[in-house]
Amino acid sequence: MTTADPPAAGRGGRRWTRDFRLVWAGETISLLGGSVAAVSLPLVAVVTLHAGTLATGLLTAAAWLPWLLVGLPAGAWVDRLQKRPLMLACDLCAAAVFATVPIAAWAGTLTMTHLIVAAAAGGVAQVFFTLAYRAYLPVLVGPERLLHANTRLQGSESAAGVAGPGLAGILAQAFGAVSGVLADAASFVVSAVCLLCVRTREPRPARGARRRLPAEIRDGLRFVAHDRYLRALAVFSAMSNISLMGYQPVRMVYLARDAGAGPGAIGVVLALAGVGGVTGAALAGRIAGRFGTARGFLLCEAFAAPMLLLGPIGGGLAWFAAGGFGAGMGIVASNILTGTFRQRYSPAGLFGRITASTAALNYGAIPLGGLLGGTLGELIGVRETLVATAGLAILSVGVLLLGPFRPLRDFPGPARRDGLLTGGALSPGPSA
Repeated sequence: MTTADPPAAGRGGRRWTRDFRLVWAGETISLLGGSVAAVSLPLVAVVTLHAGTLATGLLTAAAWLPWLLVGLPAGAWVDRLQKRPLMLACDLCAAAVFATVPIAAWAGTLTMTHLIVAAAAGGVAQVFFTLAYRAYLPVLVGPERLLHANTRLQGSESAAGVAGPGLAGILAQAFGAVSGVLADAASFVVSAVCLLCVRTREPRPARGARRRLPAEIRDGLRFVAHDRYLRALAVFSAMSNISLMGYQPVRMVYLARDAGAGPGAIGVVLALAGVGGVTGAALAGRIAGRFGTARGFLLCEAFAAPMLLLGPIGGGLAWFAAGGFGAGMGIVASNILTGTFRQRYSPAGLFGRITASTAALNYGAIPLGGLLGGTLGELIGVRETLVATAGLAILSVGVLLLGPFRPLRDFPGPARRDGLLTGGALSPGPSA
């Protein structure tokens, strides 16, 4: 498999560079706002509303539950619609939803129920945006430049992870925790403006091939179920997401209460995980070239999972910072490699449904992780919960090593298309 994309020349030329930079800029600002909100929303719950671990876990679960509830039909709709207008609508809806949180806080009417509903509504917009965005990127840059584009986008996400927590801490100390949520709402508006300026247009999806929505949903599910590579990734990602989302909100409670860290110190600790992500993004291409894309993916995950144990075992802020840096580095590099693989491997006409089918399992597991972490935090203690969820992450890597990627150096090429769009027998991915 090619491990480096060619420069932005040839087809698309300057337009590709301009349009990708616009999408990249808008997504970077939105990611920065989301990184601020990822710290600000739990801080609002813990500091302003005095919520415990269970309520914080519910907040995390609410943000990800839409993947489980609407992910599958959303994938079918994304395959039917043009992606850019849908992304614009999602940005504007999310901006309106999150703007209600600081308004309610300043009016003195904010409740935990309001926070949970806002997180859930924003999650619905995120489902449609993410599916449309992943399908739009190959149209925007072409399959040969996907690794190049994904590396830059993941690098921006990691950079936002560096700046976001620190910015959230500064905003919380200066203006209150809800100011970070307002910044998130503003970032969605910036993303929408950037999308409005993009000139690349995708062809309208063909109407003649449409069938009933349940039948189209089944196509995506059957493809994933019959393809051993996508099936293995989906199972691993679900286990990994349960562990990570059980770990992260409880870590926030531990740092704020057990370690006695203030918002600024928490922001610095979490920002170092973003520094690890930036490092992982910079190394992803080199890892693929040195070890191969599939083997590099396995190495990244095998490195990242044990890093989660450093914080709860060491107990101090420095240990959490070191563990977050290592985990962020491995996870981001892994995400770049697997994200590019899925985009190249999946047939374009089924991409939304395939992505939704895997995401319904992967992201649908996240609310379970939030509930697991919150419940265990109440039952067995905060540090013990961190150790248990980190152990689950290590177990998920063990399951991954038993799957079809272990003997491969590189990920396989594109899946065969015969029968996929006509309702015939689905072709599994090529054997190793």
